[in-house]
Amino acid sequence: MQFNDKTIFVGGAGSSAPGWSIGKASCVVLARLGARIVAVDRSLDAAEDAAREVRKAGGTALPLQADVADASAMAGAVAQATRKYGGIDVYIANAGIGKMGGVAETDPTDLHHIHQVNVQSLLIGSKLIIPAMLKRGGGSIVTVSSIAGIRYVGYPHLAYSVTKAAVIHFTRMLAQEYAEQGIRANTVVPGLIDTPRIQANVARAYSESASADAMRAARNQQVPMRRMGSAWEVANAIAFLASDGASYITGTELVVDGGITGKFN
Repeated sequence: MQFNDKTIFVGGAGSSAPGWSIGKASCVVLARLGARIVAVDRSLDAAEDAAREVRKAGGTALPLQADVADASAMAGAVAQATRKYGGIDVYIANAGIGKMGGVAETDPTDLHHIHQVNVQSLLIGSKLIIPAMLKRGGGSIVTVSSIAGIRYVGYPHLAYSVTKAAVIHFTRMLAQEYAEQGIRANTVVPGLIDTPRIQANVARAYSESASADAMRAARNQQVPMRRMGSAWEVANAIAFLASDGASYITGTELVVDGGITGKFN
């Protein structure tokens, strides 16, 4: 798994709070493997934070501010990346948002906004980045879904779950369309991962007080391995699917969940 002289565009590269998100860990893992990183986030501070960590690891990074659901902003980011590095070889589509709740708690506007960020952004990014990949003779796309997109996870998370299911199928369709042209597309499906995002979005589903300790203890017990995964473990899976080590893998999903999707309850 080496990415020497390759440019990787990471959408959702930052972290929503202090700590290691999947996007930020992916930037560092890929940089350690030799990639040039384009760290894109709707928060410039978050993008710059990811870029700093890449540089600490001895890598090269270009931090850019862009909302992945904004076609104009993404076009600008892709243009800057192409000018800086001559092209794009790998696209990591990691950005995602959600809202707790089921049918009664989910407004059409909620679903629309979450769909824009989680699914429509894939169309925007693909339309912009695939032409740049084709000029290089091919490339790799890795999207990030969730086990919430393939099963119920114990609490209502309707809009997030539905859109993460769509991420998987969008990627399968992408893989079939571009396989003959040398572009692979696969999805990483994380399980219960201990990242800064879960404290802000998930804690109340486990504890009325939204206690981080209570949430972590409960989530650890849900997993057959008796622990949540780390952002680094997901990042390693992303790196594998993005790399030439996965050269005959396209249109599929790599589940990184400590065995939870195999449980009966």
